[in-house]
Amino acid sequence: MEQIPLVDLGAAHAEVADEIRAGFDRVLAATAFVGGEEVAAFEREYAAFGGVSHCVGVANGTDAVELALRAAGVTVGDEVVLPANTFIATAGAVARIGAVPVLVDCLPESFLIDPDAALAAVGPATRAVVPVHLYGQLAPAAELAAALPDGVRVVEDAAQSQGASRNGRTPGVGGIAATSFYPGKNLGAYGDAGAVLTDDPDLAARVRLLANHGSAAKYRHDIAGFNSRLDGLQAVVLRAKLARLGGWNQARRDAAARYRELLGELAAAGRVVLPEVAEGNEHVWHLYVVRVPGADRDAVVGKLNAAGIGAAIHYPTPVHLTAAFAHLGLGRGSFPEAERAAEEILSLPLHPQLTADQQQRVVDALAGALG
Repeated sequence: MEQIPLVDLGAAHAEVADEIRAGFDRVLAATAFVGGEEVAAFEREYAAFGGVSHCVGVANGTDAVELALRAAGVTVGDEVVLPANTFIATAGAVARIGAVPVLVDCLPESFLIDPDAALAAVGPATRAVVPVHLYGQLAPAAELAAALPDGVRVVEDAAQSQGASRNGRTPGVGGIAATSFYPGKNLGAYGDAGAVLTDDPDLAARVRLLANHGSAAKYRHDIAGFNSRLDGLQAVVLRAKLARLGGWNQARRDAAARYRELLGELAAAGRVVLPEVAEGNEHVWHLYVVRVPGADRDAVVGKLNAAGIGAAIHYPTPVHLTAAFAHLGLGRGSFPEAERAAEEILSLPLHPQLTADQQQRVVDALAGALG
């Protein structure tokens, strides 16, 4: 039985293998293992791709969120507003600073942060709001920034949105954004990697300083920082994939449109709720997330997996219901939309190399699993 993976990293590697091998040879010959020209070139190229002035490569996406928050002035005891429906790393980055996560609900149609709830949660101790650009489309970062009081900054979590835009604006434009290049992302490394994006040269310099032990020159440490640097080998991978990212994102859009057509009957019958694109968004479909209301979602995913379909759940537990953040005292019922999503959603295979025949098989298997 042919397996249809959620993400096909092998197929993606086959497209870039020769370039990466040549790039690795360059790094090995130069012994430029941390930083170096490959990293500098990637930072320039990704800044240009993202439409921002500065890109600072760092070790991973969680560090990128933390560094962006620290650069924006978040410190111990400050409050940071973020959605309950996100990967736990968003809240984890806040906690590592010693700041306090203030959670809010998501919108039922897009699963993105509820902007009204976010604004209502802002208080005297709030230093930042983190709109998470989830599943491949952007939350209303610019709209939130315009409505926030002085002294409260928007710090975007753009880990799932490489190439996405909202009303023509990309993450980090006019502010600061963090992204992840975890292997399964639209732009994925061959290990952990991340970046911070901004138009502000002072913020970029602050991130670079924090990520290099607070050091702008060897053995001179101006502030207390830590070690979070992008290495040359990962930069080689990212450069090779970045050259294809526009085409790969279009292939994802095409696959998403095909799913919408193939799932039409199930959606019309109310057995599946299809994902919606928020107004003004250019979606890059990092994940194709559907609802299966009235069904035993976990059983559906189990049947799909048994049939060789790499379905998954993003995410099965909202942040406030995890053991890690139980101390916030937010029990079940605190964020009904995030909780309902966690019970009903599942992600179908979607990647640039997915074929129409494979998608038909996914949809047939989903129909069978729903009974």
